[in-house]
Amino acid sequence: MSYEVKTEAFEGPLDLLLHLINRLEIDIYDIKMAEITSQYMEHIHAMRVLELNEASEYLVMAATLLSIKSKMLLPIHQDDEMEEDFDIQLNDPRDELVSKLIEYKKYKEAASNLQEMEESSNLFYTKPPTDLSNYQDSQQLALFELDVNVYDMLGAFQKMLRRKQLSAPLHTRISKQEVSIKDQMRTVVSTLKLGGGKLSFYDLFPTRDKTTIVTTFLSLLELMKRQIVQIEQKSNFEELFVLLRKEVMESEFDDEIDE
Repeated sequence: MSYEVKTEAFEGPLDLLLHLINRLEIDIYDIKMAEITSQYMEHIHAMRVLELNEASEYLVMAATLLSIKSKMLLPIHQDDEMEEDFDIQLNDPRDELVSKLIEYKKYKEAASNLQEMEESSNLFYTKPPTDLSNYQDSQQLALFELDVNVYDMLGAFQKMLRRKQLSAPLHTRISKQEVSIKDQMRTVVSTLKLGGGKLSFYDLFPTRDKTTIVTTFLSLLELMKRQIVQIEQKSNFEELFVLLRKEVMESEFDDEIDE
């Protein structure tokens, strides 16, 4: 059983690279290839586990990163050291990648500005604005202004996979188990209700079964999309927490799943 996930937040491998550079606070003009390549490969591994159709184009960028990293590790021949020093300064293996990232960043910022302009223009109507405070208050709207994005979720998923590998038993019995996304969504919400509406991201993955792990992760993404749960992280690299919306805590959940 496979579940295809496509989100407009993913713009491709350059978007992932730019996210990692910002996340790790790396100078875009002096990229540390060893560190960025390691982090990039971890995200690629998470995508392969999830069997995402988009992973192929990311593998091309992974090969490019490994190629640049290997070129930077090549020793300089002693006889041509003076001449090579000058050439390396002019022909850094990272130059083409940096150029693409800078150009991509410009277009991404321009697209963001255009989106803000569109959202701003959508606020103007040909009639006076209607008071909607009775339908939804500002505190409830603020609940879903998240700083955590899908790349952060993939990073947390990769860390969880490593934990499961370290704690896996030497001998185990393999059995096929069919788990649907909707059923797992109900399980996640029930688990959150039993936990008081807030649990650690890792506490939602008690099993080592790959099918159940992947289905649980995909059901969590679907719950986020439907604004049924919120992901909270106080600062970079700290633990993620999953929060259940207050209205769901106090009501039945099956109707929202079947919509």
